[in-house]
Amino acid sequence: MNKLVETRPTQRTQPVSVATLGQMKRDNQPIACLTAYDASFAALAERANMDLVLVGDSLGNVIHGQATTTSVSVDDIVYHTRCVAAGLSTPLLAADLPFLSFATTADAVASSRRLIGEGGASMVKVEGGAADTSIVETLAQNGVPVCAHLGLRPQQVHKTGGFKIQGRSKDAAKKLAAEARQFEAAGADLLLLECVPSPLARRIAATAKVPVIGIGAGPDVDGQILVSHDVIGLSAGKKPKFVRNFLASHDSLDEAVEAYVEAVRHRYFPSADESFDS
Repeated sequence: MNKLVETRPTQRTQPVSVATLGQMKRDNQPIACLTAYDASFAALAERANMDLVLVGDSLGNVIHGQATTTSVSVDDIVYHTRCVAAGLSTPLLAADLPFLSFATTADAVASSRRLIGEGGASMVKVEGGAADTSIVETLAQNGVPVCAHLGLRPQQVHKTGGFKIQGRSKDAAKKLAAEARQFEAAGADLLLLECVPSPLARRIAATAKVPVIGIGAGPDVDGQILVSHDVIGLSAGKKPKFVRNFLASHDSLDEAVEAYVEAVRHRYFPSADESFDS
C-alpha cells in the first residue's frame, strides 16, 4: 500500500465543537475520530489533526487486557479522560459512560458530571437502545453533548451472546433505523454505528441531521472511528474485518495516524473489503 500522507496536515487554531462536527456533515467533510487512553496517544492524535478523540471503555480490552468492556468503571474512565485531556488542544474530547453507569437517569447525570467535571470531557457516549432515549433527553436538556452508540453494543455482549453484526434482517434494520431517529429526536448530537451493514448505515446517515460516525459501518457515513491500538497494529488477538494496520506501510506512529486521518478524509477507508454487506 502506498503512503497516503507525505507531509503533516495543517493544524487547526480553534477547538472542534459539536457545531464544528455538524457543519462538517453539512459540508460533506468526513470526520476523523480515534480512541486514546493517555496523554501520549492524545498528543499523537493532536498532531494528526484529529477531529474527535474518544476515551472508550475499550480500554478494558487494550489497556486492562480483559475480554470484554464490562469491568470498566466510571473511575477508570475519569482517570483516563483526565490523562487524555492533558495531551489535547483542538479535537473534541468524548468519553464513554461505562457499563451500568447510566442504568437510571440519576446515574447517567452523576456519571456525566464526573466525566465532564473531573475528566475534562466535552461529550459523553451512551451505548443504548430505545429504552435509553429518555436518558439522552435528560442529559441533552441539561447541556450535556451526547453521542448515541447503536448497532453492536459491546457492553451488552453477555446478553447478546457475542460480537455480531447488527441490522442484517429486515426487521432488525427497521428497528435500528428507528432507534437512530429516536436518539436524534431526544437530543443526541452524534450517532455512532458499530458493525452495521453498509447499506443500512448509508440510509441512516442520509436521513440523520446529526453526524453519523461508523466503526465497521462502511464508507458512506459522515466519519470513521477506530481504536488507536488497532490503527498501529498493537492489539492482540484476531483482527476485526473493519480494522486496518496503518503502521504496516509507514515508518512512524505519526505517519501511520496521519495516514489514517487522510484515508478517512478522502474516503479511502474503509474499503469494500473492510465493510459488511446487508
